[in-house]
Amino acid sequence: MEFALFCTKVNILILILALCSPCKFIQSPMDYGPSNLLETKSSASLDFGRIVFNSPSAVLRPQSPRDISLLLTFHSASSFSKVAVAARGAGHSIYGQAQAIDGIVIEMDSIPSDIYVHKKRDDESGVSYADVGGGVLWVELLEESLKLGLAPRSWTDYLYLSIGGTLSNGGISGQTFKYGPQISNVLQLDVVTGKGDLITCSPTSSSELFYAVLGGLGQFGIITRARILLQDAPQKVKWIRAFYDDFDTFTGDQELLVSMPELVDYVEGFIVPNEQSLLSTSVAFPAHLGFMPDFHHVSSAKVYYCIEFAVHDFQAEGTSAEQVVEKISKQMSYMPSLVYSVEVSYFDFLNRVRMEEMNLRSRGLWEIPHPWLNMFVPKSGIKEFKDLLLENISPNDFEGPILIYPLLRDKWDANTSVALPDAPTGGDGVEQVVYIVGMLRSANPASCAAGCLDDILRRNRQIAEAASAGRIGGKQYLAHHPSLLHWRDHFGRHWNRFAARKNLFDPLGVLAPGQGIFPRVHASALMYMRSQDKGQSRLLLPKRNIFYGSLCVSYNLQLLLSVSSPVVLTSTTLPP
Repeated sequence: MEFALFCTKVNILILILALCSPCKFIQSPMDYGPSNLLETKSSASLDFGRIVFNSPSAVLRPQSPRDISLLLTFHSASSFSKVAVAARGAGHSIYGQAQAIDGIVIEMDSIPSDIYVHKKRDDESGVSYADVGGGVLWVELLEESLKLGLAPRSWTDYLYLSIGGTLSNGGISGQTFKYGPQISNVLQLDVVTGKGDLITCSPTSSSELFYAVLGGLGQFGIITRARILLQDAPQKVKWIRAFYDDFDTFTGDQELLVSMPELVDYVEGFIVPNEQSLLSTSVAFPAHLGFMPDFHHVSSAKVYYCIEFAVHDFQAEGTSAEQVVEKISKQMSYMPSLVYSVEVSYFDFLNRVRMEEMNLRSRGLWEIPHPWLNMFVPKSGIKEFKDLLLENISPNDFEGPILIYPLLRDKWDANTSVALPDAPTGGDGVEQVVYIVGMLRSANPASCAAGCLDDILRRNRQIAEAASAGRIGGKQYLAHHPSLLHWRDHFGRHWNRFAARKNLFDPLGVLAPGQGIFPRVHASALMYMRSQDKGQSRLLLPKRNIFYGSLCVSYNLQLLLSVSSPVVLTSTTLPP
């Protein structure tokens, strides 16, 4: 009771100081106005999936990485705080991974989006790169780097994602077979760990943290800045689509294409289960497709496949992109005459999904539930996985694209936290090809009510569980698991490393509660556990209240003194 009274007096003193200070370190709903607060609160409990809706107690809109450091320092050291913290970039998660129920959501887009692009001179050693904030969108980096004729090497299909968000997961697209995922194209990071430490890290400095946060699902730190490797950008891209009616021929040609990185710059593909799927995946392709497939056979539904590849216009000196495409196409085995080619600008090619987004928005089909499932599948299990997938969906009424294309295992750094399927071995050594399969399904409420959505989610779980076990040996990408046991299975032999990194950089489990991997731990409990090892539990625990009180005063005074970089914490009720 005496301590509670002491804290009350401290808070009153802080409040008086705050009212006299130009720094707004806590703002009430009255300060923001109803509409502003409503917008902030709803966005923090909403993501692209529109399946999970967890409301935080507060939203932090930092003006600098130091604001994030102060917040995490306080909550990681407080003996009484039960608050967890999640960083939110563009909100493109599917299952609430960037949400924090009754916790604090950090909206990364509030940090000024300064982008510095360094173009290597001819007489200079080193590489071209961009220094960019973690909350900046990839499309913003593309627009800025193209001004100097440069661009990142590795992409995601959709560019309106935050840089910190994709680096926390992996970041893949059709360039991954050639340059690796986005996490393989990072030179340096600024990270705020779960303990509040602001650290600059790279492969040669604080390397354990560097590799931990890359693909680390936000468990070890929040990326506030990244140095991204750049290359010369082409002016134009030759974009080709070819159709198939046989799966083995389709995958054989995909694997042929990824074996020619000196010629090919991008390879993807998709399953075409129905006419609507064909139309939706052709919105961004600026050419008429004369392909009129018959999806209905007497005995069963017919499924088709499409390869999409691209060649940059400066592929080789003295050789045109058209000649390169012709050389490649002669080696492929697509359905006769069913190949289509267009030339587009590099920016329009990379931003192609934006056109599909605008089309869906115009029809009211963008802001609806998206029960997606993404799986890494070894080459040896891809045909069985395709059969499993088609057995668990209704090809006639499936809404959304089904992506499927190969990646190469040796383009991924094994030190990062991403979990790839274990590599099968055979007479030719380690199997290098790994497929990514993305069931990017939409659930239109007009035709798919709550019971329908639940059924889709149940089928997704069945597919994921069946693919993760037995002969297929797949693993989820952008994973969503219901329990710690499932997460241990997900990371497999790398679980101990993942857990050790958590203990090193976020021992209290403050960060990324929406992933559902580690529980939030009280500082007092951790102090007790550690003191048990040292035989000092009686000395540490009685002192925790004094420590907490002094920390509370220190933290709030630091906020008050940070006039040049104010923390904006919007809340209806302050977190404990």
